[in-house]
Amino acid sequence: MAEKEKDSGFKVSDRRLFTADGELRTEAAEAEAPAVEQSAANASVAEAAPATPAAPAGESDIPVPPTATEQQEQHDAYKKSARDLDARVELSGHSAKELEVSFERFMASLYMTAMLQLGLMHEQGGQPGVDLIGARQTIDTLGMLAEKTKGNLTPKEQGFLQNCLYELRMAYVEVTNTLAHPPQAPGPTSGVKG
Repeated sequence: MAEKEKDSGFKVSDRRLFTADGELRTEAAEAEAPAVEQSAANASVAEAAPATPAAPAGESDIPVPPTATEQQEQHDAYKKSARDLDARVELSGHSAKELEVSFERFMASLYMTAMLQLGLMHEQGGQPGVDLIGARQTIDTLGMLAEKTKGNLTPKEQGFLQNCLYELRMAYVEVTNTLAHPPQAPGPTSGVKG
């Protein structure tokens, strides 16, 4: 059996820190020592970066936000990647402008999502599906955006957003009414002849 384990090409390791009795495993304690040494080496690097404030009591489950340097590095890497993709799109004969996100495209995306969730649209060859909770959340998201962007939109953007909300709210009411009161099959006609 031991020979088979050696030939398999992989090793199973128990990485739990504690035993079933709650005692610290010796392997975990040994593995922790190099990590402490690495932490000490990284401490000098951390001293150079500005300290981030500790999370207030009771909010320890909220992750610490990235530093300004980390955010800038991420932003730069993202922009470089986007430029590379744009160059590939241009080489394929399409315009990179097709990839740009505008407020109207964002609203149209949410509109289409809600219509799919209401079952009023579906992918070609697919079956429509109804997700009323998802549709309501998407419509409420559009409503929240309307409130939060009040006074900051162009008249065209404002009109587009209001039209999307109006159409989606009406569609939601129609779908929920149809589901609550499905159409009845016509019953037999009375035998009264005139």
